Amino acid sequence: MANNSPNSRRPLILAAALDLDGTVIGPNENISPAVHEAIVRLAERIHVFIATGREPADVLRYANELGLTAPQLCDGGANILDPVQGVSTWTAPLGPVNAEAVVTRLREMGSAFVATHGRGTARTFDDVPDWDLIRVSALDLDEDTADALATEFRRNKNMYVIKAVLPYNGLWAVDFTLAGVDKASGIARVGQTLGVNPANMVAVGDSYNDLPMLEACGFSVAMGNAPPEVKDAAEFVAPSVAEDGLSVAIKKYVLPRV
Repeated sequence: MANNSPNSRRPLILAAALDLDGTVIGPNENISPAVHEAIVRLAERIHVFIATGREPADVLRYANELGLTAPQLCDGGANILDPVQGVSTWTAPLGPVNAEAVVTRLREMGSAFVATHGRGTARTFDDVPDWDLIRVSALDLDEDTADALATEFRRNKNMYVIKAVLPYNGLWAVDFTLAGVDKASGIARVGQTLGVNPANMVAVGDSYNDLPMLEACGFSVAMGNAPPEVKDAAEFVAPSVAEDGLSVAIKKYVLPRV
């Protein structure tokens, strides 16, 4: 793990990519006053955007609550949103063949899921309008089932498959996006819009789907509730989300480097 002290020879932080669940919000899905204050203060200095596997409606709600105006990243890197206009500005669809294979398998399993498409989200099989889906996530799985499902679909080189813990119930999700589409590729595309290289970004996260952006950014923070592999990939480890760890990370690690 790198030295946590500021280094004047390093690039400055010009943008922050913040995971949502387990980072900005805890199991109650609310932003604590301390975290809210810290994010608002940071957004007065640099670009701040959410980078999450969640669907657009959730991201727009939290971005609005925080007053964020930079492009926001959702669907695990497959969807960029304009929070001011409330619309998607770019997507990387999963592809009809991939989407049908995943949804069909989840139906066989009887798994809960969420799928994002151009007109919204589907949470039941009858609500899936067609196979033009952006991202599919299997939900509420025990870890063994999540691992088995992820292993099964990682044989398909046309998809990126990753598991993530669900802080609101302690169960697991498995996210499916197009191959090459993850949070790292998504923040790079957001960076093109902002004119900011990932070397000048800080990423903050708590789960396996955050690893690509933690590794891609010049600065990285893992939450105290993150698994060991995620903590090992970060330069700074903050307290847990229950302890307002993001607020601590912003004050002690991010702002001194802005």
